[in-house]
Amino acid sequence: MKAIFFDVDFTLIHPGPALQAEGHRTFCERHGVTVDTTRWDDAVRGASSWLHSGEQLYDAGIFIGYTRSILEGMGGTGPGLDPASREIYEAWAECQHFSMYDDVPETLRRLHADGFRIGLISNTHRCLTSFQSHFALEGLISAAVSSSAHGYMKPHPSIFQSALTLVGAEPEASVMVGDSYAHDIEGAMALGMRGILIDRSRSASRLKSPHVPNRDNATGKNFEACPVVSSLHELFDHL
Repeated sequence: MKAIFFDVDFTLIHPGPALQAEGHRTFCERHGVTVDTTRWDDAVRGASSWLHSGEQLYDAGIFIGYTRSILEGMGGTGPGLDPASREIYEAWAECQHFSMYDDVPETLRRLHADGFRIGLISNTHRCLTSFQSHFALEGLISAAVSSSAHGYMKPHPSIFQSALTLVGAEPEASVMVGDSYAHDIEGAMALGMRGILIDRSRSASRLKSPHVPNRDNATGKNFEACPVVSSLHELFDHL
């Protein structure tokens, strides 16, 4: 392996309170919309189909529609839904609303020291240069491609190929790490890359059990075709 690529959201960073249930309620209040935060989990699950629509051209409307669906699932109604959804979408581009997982800095530094070229491939409208400076990752990342700048979203092959070209690596010498089997893993493997799925919600012992099927919760697809880890520290067992 010469190059290792990472998804960003829910792989390297996770949203803080401003983008969770109470934060959504605060955004909604500014636009005269009332939501029930106790319905948050069900609302997020119910809105997930927006992110698996099959559309591969970047379209802000997909993410704004996803957000509006969450707000509606929380009981939100009225003309304030659209401006609240757009404001939340715009907030997702702001790094201060996110925290980095504890295992990320050490993992990236070790990979860099081991000679890997590290890349970022993200279905985001966030500036990935600002992302690197905000989280003090300068000097570790060889290339970064966002779907909003590139035009296509994962799993479209062109976004993976663009990142490979930027780091100067062939697909068969590269691996993609991400939390979405449909977007990160299938897209990478279709181009000849290896894939490693990270599922932070399940323990390592459970993931390794042959009696527990590993399935993508959103699509229901199996991911026996690639390793599954619960922490980035486990990547080194698969490189």
